[in-house]
Formats: sequence, C-alpha cells, structure tokens
Amino acid sequence: MRNSGYIFTPYVAPEQSPFDKLFDIFSELITHTSGDVDEALDWLKILDKEYNLTTPEYTLEDFIEDLKKRGYLREEIKPDGQGELSITAKTERAIRKSAMAQIFGNIRKSGRGNHHSKKTGQGDEATGEFRDFQFGDPLEQISMTESLKNAQINHGAEHFMLDERDLVVEDTHHKSQMSTVLMIDISHSMILYGEDRITPAKKVAMALAEFITTTYPKDTIDIIVFGNDAWPIQIKDLPYLNVGPYHTNTVAGLELAMDILRRKRNTNKQIFMITDGKPSCLRLPDGQYYKNSNGLDQYIVDKCYTMAAQARKLHIPITTFMIAQDPYLQAFVEEFTKTNNGKAFFTGLKGLGEMIFHDYQTNRKKRIN
Repeated sequence: MRNSGYIFTPYVAPEQSPFDKLFDIFSELITHTSGDVDEALDWLKILDKEYNLTTPEYTLEDFIEDLKKRGYLREEIKPDGQGELSITAKTERAIRKSAMAQIFGNIRKSGRGNHHSKKTGQGDEATGEFRDFQFGDPLEQISMTESLKNAQINHGAEHFMLDERDLVVEDTHHKSQMSTVLMIDISHSMILYGEDRITPAKKVAMALAEFITTTYPKDTIDIIVFGNDAWPIQIKDLPYLNVGPYHTNTVAGLELAMDILRRKRNTNKQIFMITDGKPSCLRLPDGQYYKNSNGLDQYIVDKCYTMAAQARKLHIPITTFMIAQDPYLQAFVEEFTKTNNGKAFFTGLKGLGEMIFHDYQTNRKKRIN
C-alpha cells in the first residue's frame, strides 16, 4: 500500500514578466503623485538606479513604450506644441483593482470581516442554525441530513417516510441593499507634519469603490471631498485626488452627503467620514466663510451636532474614522457620534482599510426598520 500524505515545499512567488513587475511599482507611484505621469516616471528612474529594476534586455524605455502600446498611457499635445503623457481609463481601473487587492484581498481570503447581523432573512450566507421549512423556501436551502434525521425520529426507521413537517432549512443572514457616501477630508492638514494622509485615504476609497461595484452591483457608493466647501467626485477621479489650501468644512460635507442619500431608494443608508482634523470652517448664508483654526469653535461644533441629529432622524448612521489622537478632538467626535447614534474609530493610517471593510460588511447585512 502506497503511503499518502502532503509534501510541503518553500513558497515560490508566481513568475511575473518584467512589464508586470514594473507596472505594480508604477501603479503605486502614480497613486502617490496624484496621476502625474512625469513625476511617477522620475521616481521610477531613481528606484531603478538604486534597486536595478530593469535589465539591458528590458529597459525603462521599453516599459514606457509597452505602457503606450497596451493602452495605459496616452500622449497629449499641450498648447505650446509639446507632448505630455497622461494615464488612461484603463490605468485608473487597474489602480483601483490593485488598491482593492492590497487592502481587502487578505481580509476576504482569511474570512476576516465576516460580521453577521442579528437579523435573518433572504441571503446566501448560512447562519449555522436551522428552522422549520416554510412555503416559498428554496429547495437548495433544505438540509437533507437534518430532515432525514427528523423523519427517522418522527416515523421510525422501519416505516420510513418523509413529509413536509420533517423538513428543515438552514437559515441565512439577511442581506439588503446599501447606499454609502464616503466623505474624504482634503484640507491642508492631510499632508502636514511630514505625514502623507491623503494617499492612504484615497487608496481606501478606490478599494471600497471597486469592491462595491464588482461584488455588490446593486449597492451604490458616492464619494465626496470636503475642504472649505464640499463637492462630489467620480470614481475615475480618485487617482488624481489631492489636498488643497483648505480649512475643514465638515458641515458642508454632511449636508451634501445627506442630500445625495435622500435621493436613494435603498432603505439602508450610511455615511463614512475620513478626517484627521477638527471642523474649522462654515459657509454663512451670505456666502462668506466663517473660519477659526484655533481650537474647537463652539459655533462650528454646534452646527456639526445639528447635522448629526438630522442624519439620525433620517436613519443615516455616520461612521467617523478619525486619523488623529488629540484628546479634545476625540471628545468632540464622541459627542458627535452620540448625537447621531453612529460609530467612531480613532485610528492611525494602518488598518484603516480593514476597519472600513468590516464596517461596510456589517452594515449591509443589517435591516433597518
């Protein structure tokens, strides 16, 4: 008899072509440079000199030509007659897919983030519990093992029979459609103190957008940015997102988010807000800006609490991901969250994507009555 078993060998990474290896790095660089191809290629040249990324057989010039041939780069003529390289829609999609793989890939493979709601209903994820069969339940949901066991108990093994009263089904979690608005703070503080906070924020946004549009096509996601004002952006615009010389008008962001969600037909609605700073700006009825960056301005804070209460009345929970550790800011966010009956996470940049993934998965399985 032959011995059987498993043979374990050292992990060998999948073979990648020279183009694929360089494209992974280029995708990361183009995200950091907010879509600036020339700057990304300059960084790639520096990395090539330090780490020998290219070979005489496949040079950086070959890579750039391949990017053009494969439709990842296009050359545009500027008004002065000179050519300028820019990324295409194909590159934008590739960057979103890469962001999703980086941020959500390991979570999904390991099963992490699989938070169940307390409600049961129509869905495709088993709860591990059984209930009596009801008219209308799909046949594939019937647990034959448990049903046959019931038949033997109820009728005896000698006169075996199976009727409707013996049938049981394995219950599933209710999964409802979800409309999500993701708010991203693009105030100047997102790049202050030597820390790039905007790049991780937009990578999370790209990953979440790609995840929702490909995995849950009936769900909706809208993305807005807020500085002195707030405005919506398209998913395709995310790689180009950058900060500006702005204060933080949280109220404007919430007003726009709630206006977007009012028009959605889905029952489940939520707002995710990624911010690192305190609210420091309002737009007054006369169009002028009221700004105060010195501590928490009570007038601005009260307006934020009012918006939180309005969202609660509309059954729109707000989940705040606060990329700051200041105690007085945490106290403000805690009160804001209490007013909305939402959630808050006080976090650094590490693990931001994992937390958003978990929270999205949990909420889209919740039925809001």
